[in-house]
Amino acid sequence: MLPYVPGTREDRQQILSRLGLGSIEELFQDIPDEIVLKRPLSIGKALSELEIAKLLRSMGSLNASAEEFPCFLGAGAYDHFIPSSVRYAVSRSEFYTAYTPYQPEISQGTLQAIFEYQSMICAITGMDISNASLYDGASGAAEAAFMAVDATRRNKIIVSETVNPEYRRVLNTYMGFRGFEVVSMEMENGITGLQRLEDAIDGKTAAVIVQSPNFFGIIEDTENIERIVHKHNALMIMIVDPVSLGLLKSPGELGADIAVGEGQSLGNPLSFGGPYLGFIACTKALTRRMPGRIVGETRDKNGGRGFVSTLQTREQHIRREKASSNICSNEALNALAACVYLAAMGKSGLREAAEQCYHKAHYLKEQLTKTGKFRLAFNAPFFKEFAVSGSIDPEKAGSALLNEGIIGGYDLSRDYPALKNTILYCVTEKRTRAEIDKLVRALEGIE
Repeated sequence: MLPYVPGTREDRQQILSRLGLGSIEELFQDIPDEIVLKRPLSIGKALSELEIAKLLRSMGSLNASAEEFPCFLGAGAYDHFIPSSVRYAVSRSEFYTAYTPYQPEISQGTLQAIFEYQSMICAITGMDISNASLYDGASGAAEAAFMAVDATRRNKIIVSETVNPEYRRVLNTYMGFRGFEVVSMEMENGITGLQRLEDAIDGKTAAVIVQSPNFFGIIEDTENIERIVHKHNALMIMIVDPVSLGLLKSPGELGADIAVGEGQSLGNPLSFGGPYLGFIACTKALTRRMPGRIVGETRDKNGGRGFVSTLQTREQHIRREKASSNICSNEALNALAACVYLAAMGKSGLREAAEQCYHKAHYLKEQLTKTGKFRLAFNAPFFKEFAVSGSIDPEKAGSALLNEGIIGGYDLSRDYPALKNTILYCVTEKRTRAEIDKLVRALEGIE
């Protein structure tokens, strides 16, 4: 990596002269004076490249990384095993330097990677069509809502309170600026209440958004939810954990119209929050309303296999005000990681990972409740995450675990104030019995 080379005083003066300005202050004169910093930045004296590299490494070492400590924190981002083949593929220059494949004749590798990714997303979700990926799971949920509004010509979206709070915040932001109504449906004991859904849904409802496993890790009664939703001619949008699909029924099998989710679990590291990728797939009837691009397979004039951009709504570029979506790009490198991960794992590997998550999470639940200090917050079937309540303050528990070299669970009262002293724990296939037992001992020792 090349060191940063700043501009000289002469360089800055030459630029200002070309702009017809006498000073840097003139360049930024439109910034209100009350928010202008009027003192030097407190960053210390200038350091050499060697010194700054050492400083940054020492600062980075203060982070509690999942590479060093066993991680029991989930809530939307998960510490799954990543095969070495994934890192190898995404580090190849033809992929990580590739730009948007506007010219298919010279972008066959990129287009094939996207096509294979789409095919695998369709396979695990049981849906007909997938696009080339979205920014993240939250934007995927919002785009699915736009699809539903456009398809049904209705303007009301019902979202269960058990959906990831970050997804719901993004959904409210997206829909609010378009003037669509978002109705948050209160949960019942950690799940979507069927009677409350019956009471909330009406002829103005475009879609119902439900997550399964939901934010608390609970497997929702999606079969009955689907029956209610389609009885009112609305669409069902399912948010899913892709790893869970190695074990649970797919959205397609459950009658969903659109399936979305966060693809970080598929071969993408935690990376302190991103970049991630959102996947979205739907039934064939909704193909024309899909945001972004869809890559398809074709044949060249010699009969050879080829790939092209099959569908990309032109309104996204030339008539943006008429577009149902303005997402025109995708997370191609992250989608490639997901594609290689799924190819490396295969059906049996994905199922084994899902089964290990399930059994190890249930082992931790048994050990925690056996201590007498914790009880299950919700009595419902779960996949790899579960919530426990007790008298221990979550912040105190988290600090105690970090002192033992363990990254603990998620304090649910941050998003659900009523769930005081309730912690969400996640167990992936990476966790060993020794790590789980160490977590239990550490929590048991907190007074």
